[in-house]
Amino acid sequence: MTDSTKTDLNQGTALRRTAIDPALSENLLERVLAPENLRKAWHQVKTNHGAPGVDEMTIEDFPAFAREHWPSIRQAIREGTYQPSPVRRTEVPKRHGQGKRLLGIPTVGDRIIQQAIAQVPGPLFDPGFSASSFGFRPGRSAHQAVKRIQGYSKAGYRVAVDLDLAKFFDRVNHDALMARVARKVRDKALLRLIGKYLRAGVLVGESFQPTAEGVPQGSPLSPLLSNIMLDDLDKELERRGHRFARYGDDFLIVVHSRRAGNRVKAGLTRFLRQYLKLEINEAKSTVGPTTECTFLGVTFHGTRIYWSSEAFHDFRYRLRKLTGRSWGISMPYRIHKLNEYIRGWLHYFGLSQYYRPLPELDAWLRRRLRMCLWKQWRCVRTKVRELLKLGTARKTAILTALSRKGPWHLSRTLATQTGMTNPWLTETLGLVSMRAL
Repeated sequence: MTDSTKTDLNQGTALRRTAIDPALSENLLERVLAPENLRKAWHQVKTNHGAPGVDEMTIEDFPAFAREHWPSIRQAIREGTYQPSPVRRTEVPKRHGQGKRLLGIPTVGDRIIQQAIAQVPGPLFDPGFSASSFGFRPGRSAHQAVKRIQGYSKAGYRVAVDLDLAKFFDRVNHDALMARVARKVRDKALLRLIGKYLRAGVLVGESFQPTAEGVPQGSPLSPLLSNIMLDDLDKELERRGHRFARYGDDFLIVVHSRRAGNRVKAGLTRFLRQYLKLEINEAKSTVGPTTECTFLGVTFHGTRIYWSSEAFHDFRYRLRKLTGRSWGISMPYRIHKLNEYIRGWLHYFGLSQYYRPLPELDAWLRRRLRMCLWKQWRCVRTKVRELLKLGTARKTAILTALSRKGPWHLSRTLATQTGMTNPWLTETLGLVSMRAL
């Protein structure tokens, strides 16, 4: 064993000893089952919507079910006989074909119970979390994490250590996680219930698979449990004096030089493997200038924040899908979904200091909508009638409607431009303008 490894082992032992705080409360299970806490959990789950779990029960169906069955479920939880249902496994493609992300969808009832659990120990753990941890915490956001790195960049820390945790949510060691939860949760009944959710298993198609490790990504408990699991990493980074920001399992460390970055990467790889039982994805972990890394969807150009090329590519791709002319939906619904997505994307990436492509993208989007409308009108008479309503000259409207050219070409003709004007798309149809947001 090398001297550096022995040093890391000693440091890790000291970390574990100092990190175990006295329990702050007992009888936490009764607080979880308190009516007010459950009402708050139900409101949160209902607001988040979400798909049905393995029992196929929807959000709308749950109140009637709860009125009949909740007393017996609550009693089973108190007696320790309650058994959570397996989560329904679904796969979400990652960007640019980089594999698939595994999500677990609990039943509505289990989502409410998990949300109720998260609301009780969450306030016990949160005050002790690192100031550099920004994910899934009240009053904190991804924007703050990005600006923290920007501040370090302005101070001269221009080399980034970008470590990617290999399948973090799928590989969390249950024993290591529960040992950290038990630092502040003394109620053994609640600990057993959390353990049951970790071991509830997943249903893939018709096949049940046990879960010996991992936290179902998508469950209400996973954000809190991920912060608890990675808090020791935060404390170790602070103890070593590193500048960093973490949001969930995404974290970035900034140093002065590449040599220092390589040393940090090697030391943290050992720490994660030995004390948290986690592995680094070497193919996606890099040490290099901050201008070459992506963090939470943004890149850093000097001390300026830009959205990443991948994020902008995804934005354009999603807009193309929402304006597909073969999507057989009404125009008001299409506009609603577009506005919802555009506002959300620009709200997040509004911290970017680079806006040059937006006017061109805005014009492209409006042309796509004109194409969709032209396709919906279908018949020549309908096209002529609608264009005349919008103020297009009769001769121009007739000649354009009779044209055999495709909808994309005709969406940029005099007839469609003078009829389906930008003000009409905005004021009458309600399309938001990227320039105005």
